Amino acid sequence: MTKSVFGLDENIAAALSNATFGIFGAVALIQERENKFVRFHAMQSIIVFFGLAVVSGVIGLVGGILGSIPILGWLLGLPFGLIDFVLGLVTALAWAYLTFMAYSGKMPKVPVVGDVVLRQLEK
Repeated sequence: MTKSVFGLDENIAAALSNATFGIFGAVALIQERENKFVRFHAMQSIIVFFGLAVVSGVIGLVGGILGSIPILGWLLGLPFGLIDFVLGLVTALAWAYLTFMAYSGKMPKVPVVGDVVLRQLEK
């Protein structure tokens, strides 16, 4: 198995990128210059998990604002709460799937994001 710049097997470094919701991915993307497998997982995890966090934050903010309207607030805020709950489930499933696949040595492409990442790595 190929090693990463961190001295870890590449599958461990790639899995850590996903398991830490992109935090280790940011470090790996800066430090790792050679290993395309680790760089792919690092960049994809940053984009996916940062994007999900931003969307969840916006939905939570809008839902909170609408939910604070007297009388109608719970009707207006409820759909946003449900959407945020589903988004949390999607995030948990993405986290588990991407971490497992990286550990298994595979490079699953998240729709749209995976293609963007591959184009960036070719530059």
